[in-house]
Amino acid sequence: MTAQPETRSALGRAVDEIEETGIAIILGLMCLITFINVVLRYGFNTGLIWGLEATSFLFAWLVLFGISYAVKVTAHLGVDAIINIVPRPMRRALGLVAALICVAYAALLMKGAWDYWANFANLPQTTGRWFPTGIEEMTRTSYRGWYEVVDIPFPEWLRWIEPIMNEGEHYEKLPRFIPYVILPFGIALLLFRFIQAAWRIWTGRAESLIVSHEAEDAVDEVSDMNKGD
Repeated sequence: MTAQPETRSALGRAVDEIEETGIAIILGLMCLITFINVVLRYGFNTGLIWGLEATSFLFAWLVLFGISYAVKVTAHLGVDAIINIVPRPMRRALGLVAALICVAYAALLMKGAWDYWANFANLPQTTGRWFPTGIEEMTRTSYRGWYEVVDIPFPEWLRWIEPIMNEGEHYEKLPRFIPYVILPFGIALLLFRFIQAAWRIWTGRAESLIVSHEAEDAVDEVSDMNKGD
């Protein structure tokens, strides 16, 4: 079955823009910081102390943006050995089951990502072992907004958050809740993409979940090149 052209909703278009713009900005910043560090190191025998940590965080952001974007563009690898030997109606059923498993998996990740980030953002974690069953009660000792990263300095234009997150105390380094926010945000994007994929199968616009044939395409490309020789 050939996937039918899909009219994207306003939400879908907004998520597309967020992912594509975010990936482009992150790649640009990683290249810029790395280039500046190389010039400073080999040209002036110095460097950005915080450069390595910054690029590490940016790479983590890139990965978490990338996994949801790869779902959208069907770039994740898939094994279709079983799907190809069953009748077409069964393919759709198997695809829907796989999509629902992915949605449940992303929901589990979402709880873990929120609870981890909330620990640094002065926000309550959820109760329940697997799925949220409520909100934990916050106490004064629960606030962890004062945790900082190792090297990245705190930007002056963010001083306004100190009374909110750090009881008015000055930050010397960037608080961890800022780079760690990509955890719940990125997993929320992944959950959204899996729900989209499940909906496409349910409405008949696709018969299986995301499947990429990169290996087969590479073999075909090499074969075509050899024929040309």
